[in-house]
Amino acid sequence: MPTEDQLLRLRLVRTEGVGPVTFRRLLERYHTPAHALAALPQLARDGGKTSPPAIPSDTDARLEFERTAKLGGRLIFLGDLDYPPLLAQLDDAPPVIAVLGDAALLAKPAIAIVGGRNASAAGLRLAETLSEDLASHVTVVSGLARGIDGIAHTSAMRTGRTVAAIAGGLDVPYPIENANLQRLIAERGTVVTEAAPGTQPQARHFPRRNRIIAGLSLGVLVVEAARRSGSLITARIAQDLGREVFAVPGSPLDPRARGGNDLIREGAVLTETADDVLDNLSGFGGLFPSRLAPAGIDDPPPCVSEDADHLEVPSGLDRARSRVVSLLGPTPVKVDDLLRRCQLSPAAVLAVLLELELAGRVETLPGNRFALLTNAGS
Repeated sequence: MPTEDQLLRLRLVRTEGVGPVTFRRLLERYHTPAHALAALPQLARDGGKTSPPAIPSDTDARLEFERTAKLGGRLIFLGDLDYPPLLAQLDDAPPVIAVLGDAALLAKPAIAIVGGRNASAAGLRLAETLSEDLASHVTVVSGLARGIDGIAHTSAMRTGRTVAAIAGGLDVPYPIENANLQRLIAERGTVVTEAAPGTQPQARHFPRRNRIIAGLSLGVLVVEAARRSGSLITARIAQDLGREVFAVPGSPLDPRARGGNDLIREGAVLTETADDVLDNLSGFGGLFPSRLAPAGIDDPPPCVSEDADHLEVPSGLDRARSRVVSLLGPTPVKVDDLLRRCQLSPAAVLAVLLELELAGRVETLPGNRFALLTNAGS
């Protein structure tokens, strides 16, 4: 049975306009989920929203716990002892994850293998060999997509364990042809998602899934990826986290290899065998790098002073709201850049961003970036 605190946290997670970054800021500011939930309507009004955000009821939260348990899964909250320690390092770590299978596997040393859905025969063969060889040493993480992902999961189960990060609910296999593979992974490894049961995958869910893949892993290995592909998003997130990035080189004549070749030019480890990966992890303290020590939910976010008064809500935010909105646009901007340009205190900027997100006027993106939603309604 869920505790009262778990129910309140889940209600806050599923509230309209509350993303992972906003969730953490609300708890930092109001200390308990109950106080945060009570403050949401006024915050949304201050941000320009004319109607209060939709907040799930206690019954809704209990139903999600029940549906997850009926599927054989469980919910793990950020800050729980069994929350994956490397995933907790993300600024936008999921406040709650649904796990089907062996949850302890999420804390084991892991390498992500990702690549194109329309991979070549050579790419599939390389992914098969690399995954099978790596799985005898580390857990292999991927995204259960067609092509390279599916091969990586299947091959890993021959010699070791695998984790599938999915974009939809635990009960919504995607793509449908991988439904049996997802079932096998749940039996022999782990399936993880931040989506509620019944969630149908949409385009906006896949970058979120990609950050989970990167967040769970010590490094990301790219096998065939076109430019502007989801695999490159995963690799970029890994780079931002200070994790290793590996890439298999390919023919410059094949568009499917251009993304991986670009990564190598930028410093990714050229990879032909599993040893290329394992050798480059030898300096990570036996696969557990000290620089990636687990972070707690109460750790201060980047760019914010650790002084005790940084959580205070500044008075007279009207000027701050106008200044922050004027600096935002459809192109994502980092909080650091906003702070440098607006000459306001971190507390004021974060308070305004919190209001704007709850009002549906800004979108929070990986890397602690924000973008103005120009077509947002009230």
